[in-house]
Amino acid sequence: MKEKKILIVVDMQKDFIDGSLGTKEAQAIVEAAAARIRACRAEGWTVIATLDTHQPDYLDTAEGKKLPVIHCVKGSEGWRLNLVIAEALGDATLVEKPTFGSVRLPGIVAELAEGADRLTIELMGLCTDICVVSNALLLKASFPEAAMAVNAACCAGVTPEKHQAALETMRSCQIDII
Repeated sequence: MKEKKILIVVDMQKDFIDGSLGTKEAQAIVEAAAARIRACRAEGWTVIATLDTHQPDYLDTAEGKKLPVIHCVKGSEGWRLNLVIAEALGDATLVEKPTFGSVRLPGIVAELAEGADRLTIELMGLCTDICVVSNALLLKASFPEAAMAVNAACCAGVTPEKHQAALETMRSCQIDII
C-alpha cells in the first residue's frame, strides 16, 4: 500500500508572528512548529508552506475593508517567513495565496498524492481561526477520505478563545485535532 503524507504549514510569516498582526501565542508556537516540520521532513513527509500574499492596494480589497491592517504585502519584511520556520522548511514548496484559503492547494495536493492508496494530511500554522480552518475545510471537502489532522500545539488563533472555537469547528467537520 502506497501512502502519501503531506504537512501543510499555514502562513508562518513575520507579520502573523511578531509583526503587524503578531501575538504572544503565535510567538510561543514557533519552536514547536519548527520541530514538527523537521520531524516530518526526517520521516519523508512532503512539506508545503502557504504564504498570505497581498499587494500594496490591500486596504482597497474586500478583505482589507474588513481587516484594515496592512500585512503580508509581497516582498515586505512582514511577508517573509519567520527565520526559524524558514530554516526548518528548507526547500519545501511555497504556495502564495491572496486570501484566507488557497483554492490552488487541493490541486497541488492531488498532484502530489497521485497513485497513493492512502493520503494523510496534517496542518499547522496561523491563524487557527482564519487561514488554518479555511485551508483545512477546503482540503477536507476535496479529500473526504484522507486522514486529516490539525496539530493544535503548532497553531495559534487571533485570540486563545478563537483558537479553541476553530479547533472545535474542525473537529465537527471530522478533522482530527492532535
